[in-house]
Amino acid sequence: MIVAGIFFAFLGLGLVIVIHELGHFFAARASGVEVEAFSIGWGPKLFAWKRGGTEWRISAIPLGGYCRMKGEEAFAAAIQTKAETIPRDPGTFYGAPAWKRIIISVSGPLCNILLAAVIFIAVAAVGTSSKTYVNRIVLASDYPSLDAGLPGNSPAVKAGLKSGDIVLEAGGEPVLDFTDLQGLIQRSPEKDLPFVVDRDGQRLELQVTPFLDKESGAGRIGIYPWVPLLVSEVSPGSAAALAGIQPGDKIVTLDGKAISNDIDLRTGLVGQPQKVALGVERDGKVLDLSLVPNWSDKKEGPFIGLSFQLATKVSQSLSLGQAIQAGLVKTGSTIGESVRALGLLFRGVNILSAVSGPARITYYAGAIAVDAVKENGAIGIMTYLDFLAFISIALFLMNLLPIPALDGGMIILFIAEILKRSPLRTKTVYAYQLVGTIFIFGLLALALTSDAFHFFPSR
Repeated sequence: MIVAGIFFAFLGLGLVIVIHELGHFFAARASGVEVEAFSIGWGPKLFAWKRGGTEWRISAIPLGGYCRMKGEEAFAAAIQTKAETIPRDPGTFYGAPAWKRIIISVSGPLCNILLAAVIFIAVAAVGTSSKTYVNRIVLASDYPSLDAGLPGNSPAVKAGLKSGDIVLEAGGEPVLDFTDLQGLIQRSPEKDLPFVVDRDGQRLELQVTPFLDKESGAGRIGIYPWVPLLVSEVSPGSAAALAGIQPGDKIVTLDGKAISNDIDLRTGLVGQPQKVALGVERDGKVLDLSLVPNWSDKKEGPFIGLSFQLATKVSQSLSLGQAIQAGLVKTGSTIGESVRALGLLFRGVNILSAVSGPARITYYAGAIAVDAVKENGAIGIMTYLDFLAFISIALFLMNLLPIPALDGGMIILFIAEILKRSPLRTKTVYAYQLVGTIFIFGLLALALTSDAFHFFPSR
């Protein structure tokens, strides 16, 4: 599984980056700029061939790639020779008019948007299937023994929500499962959301305002998903297997106390008991079983070896016309949500927690692919592709940030040249790029530090 995860991670992220570089390649060729080399991967080249004046390479490190245009080294040469301006020979990058260089720079990010749209359209056309929680909730405030990291009076409590409520609508949108609800809450911090809930057959309308979680940068209201205690899988040799629990069983009591969801079970194990008594319903009868939890990792909680039955979320395949419309709408909404999420970083959010670096993104890409295929077979690939579309849009936004050394920073440089109506001085470009390079290395260090804290949290 680890090898499969690494394979899917490198394949997917490599595809996103290569598509970006292909955007630069085709725009450069169309603008009359020669492309000396296009590499799939980084580092030493394994093998290469020449076609159309470009050397195509397969390199040793299978993650992303690069597009090297003729004349890119002219900048370094101008600095060494102390030339007033960068040489602008025909067929070179700097020899092209500034407006063409803008097109070349913006074409990479635009190809990432195109890739995301194509993926969203394909996913809508094929359909998806994934495991999720039902749209029934549990209030975190009902379980003070769990560290929820929430303010004393959570938004859910203020709004009048109760454990067991079934959320039918939120923010004017239908809620089919907990994934729908969680996504809406996460992207709506400090925004009033009208809720429609079913409470014991009664329809209620409530107003909920998620707070901004400074650690994750997402909205939260203080709820958990309601997971019924209907057993779907039992790990061989686990505490549950040794206790005699079987798939299809329903856990109804813990030490004589009635329980109805997995939070009840988890809180019943607080205090690390050596043995607990479970009432298990099987074939209409309640059996008394004895469970000895495995406390090998006390911080993570006991390993019992149980999986509970989840709902299956199925998105039906759409016709081509419907899929195109749905894919384009999702592309636009994802860009909007990503821009709003970027803005939250300037509102006191803990960047070390909220921002994922390259290691974490690679890990997530592999884990999502493996888990989705394991749970749903080949159709699970659609969930993986959906994740890659989000990464592609993130790459689009990141590269268009007005930061020197990124595509957005280069575009600003070329716009300045157009306004000045003459080439910029080499010293000016050098100072601009130096600031950008320092900034990029700072961001990389921040991202790597964020990854380190995520994978190796302080004990």
